[in-house]
Amino acid sequence: MPDRDRAPDLLLLTVTLLLLGLGVVMVYSASAVLADQRYGDPFYYAKRQLMWAAIGVVMMFVMMRLDYRRLRPLAKPVLWLCLLMLVIVLTPIGAVRGGARAWLGVGTLGIQPSEFAKLGFILFFADWLARPAAKIESFWRGLAPALGLVAVAVGLIMLEPDLGQTVVLVGTMGVLIFVAGARVRHLVALGMSAVPVFAALVAVAPYRLGRVVAFLDPWKYPLTEGYHIIQSLYALGPGGLFGLGLGRSRQKFLYLPEPQTDFIFAILAEELGFIGAATVLLLFAALVWRGIYVAMRAPDGFGSLLATGIVAMIGVQVLINVGVVTGSMPVTGITLPLISYGGSSLVLMLTGIGILLNISRHAVRS
Repeated sequence: MPDRDRAPDLLLLTVTLLLLGLGVVMVYSASAVLADQRYGDPFYYAKRQLMWAAIGVVMMFVMMRLDYRRLRPLAKPVLWLCLLMLVIVLTPIGAVRGGARAWLGVGTLGIQPSEFAKLGFILFFADWLARPAAKIESFWRGLAPALGLVAVAVGLIMLEPDLGQTVVLVGTMGVLIFVAGARVRHLVALGMSAVPVFAALVAVAPYRLGRVVAFLDPWKYPLTEGYHIIQSLYALGPGGLFGLGLGRSRQKFLYLPEPQTDFIFAILAEELGFIGAATVLLLFAALVWRGIYVAMRAPDGFGSLLATGIVAMIGVQVLINVGVVTGSMPVTGITLPLISYGGSSLVLMLTGIGILLNISRHAVRS
């Protein structure tokens, strides 16, 4: 059967649509009170999320039909475009939201270049690392040039500043480089050398240092740096086993700031309980598992690395978001894929999953 006639991985597609549908419902539930107070319309965020979801689904099905191998010649142009957008966003053209100059657009409609840079880097590195000349096992001839490109993007994103997106990009590229064959001792040495750099980045920004201090003892700073963590835990606790019921969250009544974005998992756990939260995590686990399966069955190195990068991006972001919500990591602005409110993140994730679904159509059958 020709590859174009093969069905995509149906489990991967089903899990994606389930998470997306739940995300739209939870965005409305989490944001209705805030939206009504801020805009006089309880459906304000939900309508926009539905619009972005529709755009994302169209992109997902387009990419699912487009042979992923046709993306390979676009790897370099896409990378340069992403880097250019990261530069442009730092100029007065870029919009400031949440203390970071990270958006291009007008009003509430805009895109976040750092989100698309993640997919752009995955595409470029999948193409480059799949070439025999990459020599990723060699530090100076292979790994160092790769790290140089990542360092450029990291520097630009940190100028916004956005430490959360930096961590996701570095984590994703780390997984991709490791799978491509980089030596473990090189990666361990780089990880150890990155610790003082990370510490310096935290130390030079008082708000970052405050988040780390609050992470260690949030109840010592209940009205300042520790506020988000405490309110998140107040949402998780009352949820119990089965939750308070959909739409019955207490923390969304202006206790937990912006509950529809970074902390939506806390509202979800409060309303749907441990069972609901665990089900969502199992759905994400199934998505990652099928993604790994697709990567292992890809017909070529480019497809395998491209699938690996997309899965790593999703997995790293889920781990960070859930870690922050549960108080296991310091607070950082990372959304929960397919669930949190946010146009750039949602469209990016669905586009990446569309590519993953296309690779699954070409996968080697057992």
